[in-house]
Amino acid sequence: MKLRVIGFNKQEWFSNIRSDILAGLVVGLALIPESIAFSAIAGVDPQVGLYASFCIAVSIAFLGGRPAMISAATGAMALLMITLVKVHGLEYLLAATILTGMIQVIAGYFQVAKLMRFVSKAVVYGFLNALAILIFMAQWPEIQYMDSLALCLMGIGLILIYLFPRLPKIGQLIPSPLVCIVVISLIALFLGADVRTVSDLGQFPDTLPVFLLPDIPLNFETLTIIFPYALTLATVGLLETMMTTNVVDEMTKTQSDRDRECRGQGLANIVSGCMGGMAGCAMIGQSIINVSSGARTRLSTLVAGVFLLCLVVFFKDWLSYIPMAALVAIMIMVAFTTFQWDAVKQFKVQPKQFNWIMLVVIAVVLLSHNLALGVLIGVLMSALCLVHALEHTVQISHTERNQQRYYVIRGQIFFSSSQRFFQLFDFHTDVQFVEIDVSQAQFWDQTALDMLNKVRDQFEQRGISVKVVGLEQAMHRMLKVS
Repeated sequence: MKLRVIGFNKQEWFSNIRSDILAGLVVGLALIPESIAFSAIAGVDPQVGLYASFCIAVSIAFLGGRPAMISAATGAMALLMITLVKVHGLEYLLAATILTGMIQVIAGYFQVAKLMRFVSKAVVYGFLNALAILIFMAQWPEIQYMDSLALCLMGIGLILIYLFPRLPKIGQLIPSPLVCIVVISLIALFLGADVRTVSDLGQFPDTLPVFLLPDIPLNFETLTIIFPYALTLATVGLLETMMTTNVVDEMTKTQSDRDRECRGQGLANIVSGCMGGMAGCAMIGQSIINVSSGARTRLSTLVAGVFLLCLVVFFKDWLSYIPMAALVAIMIMVAFTTFQWDAVKQFKVQPKQFNWIMLVVIAVVLLSHNLALGVLIGVLMSALCLVHALEHTVQISHTERNQQRYYVIRGQIFFSSSQRFFQLFDFHTDVQFVEIDVSQAQFWDQTALDMLNKVRDQFEQRGISVKVVGLEQAMHRMLKVS
């Protein structure tokens, strides 16, 4: 029986209570350092990222189309906000976040999620690898200001992050980023180290977020400022969300409602922007942690968001002592985890066009710092490669007897391959009759049919009778009447 509350369904909420609660607690702990770190990347106070993670996680638990998937503030989105925050400030970021949500809601109603099938694996690899490089590069300014002690703390943090999970039993119970934060903070306090801490980034929240619209002028000039950022944020957010959806679908052997997820992401971002948070999307890493910890329903996502805010509100004084070295170590881990190392290992065995598309996407993103532009160019390159491959499927064979020539056409005939199709005929042959069998070919557009007419005209101008066989009845009606 379905509960009569929007977004509630007993099977989607309460079929796996114990595992979902435990997984949600683990993810809630892990979200704290990443939310703070993503706030640092975007150039805003920690509370902006923390509010965003809370609002988005709780909202998507009710509104999303993929149970057990975690959505919050992310590195991919934070990277796109840097210039907007630096030039125009936080209020414009909140407005852009709300507009981002509106665009995503519209995209969901127009079923834009279906376009994800046009994004090839090469583009996905390029997107993720470029994102990883950008996340790593975003840590460089902080690393440059570190002294030898801070660098040592960062190194210890990386060791803890990668070695702690190898410990029997306990290594799988506690998130290693959390261990990194606790241990590095204790070392810094014990040594009395004079290092930059999270408190240097800004204030932590001490209350629940409240509804507040951005304090900006509502005019066309404001729209021209925030719309390009909002469109890019919406595109990248939906792209990463759809990729994460694929991963969770495969892990849980279930199907998700992608259109509902698009709308849910949009509504969650609108809530976030109205509550003082920045835009976010689905998190591949945290979703994998959640599902691997046994989560299967929406309850885990709700628990993660609520637990995150409880920790922040009640333990904010402790969080302010976290050294930046610990957060940099976590973000380096996020960068290395995001990077698709298989693309490097298999570089020599992968098709050349795959490697070229991936490298072009990476190059475009690194040069423009625009993930959406990189994906767009990657999709166009993938389409061109496909068209090029289809062109070479066109084959023509022929036999000749008694002053008659019989052509058999195979392959895909369309606007790009039609010229090749035309060039494969010999119009200077000394025959009286030509039969063109196209039953094994596929004509896709009017350009292809026009080229078939042109072939027939060329033969007839030389006094050669032509018969076309094998076209579907509908295609016959599109041909010129002789």
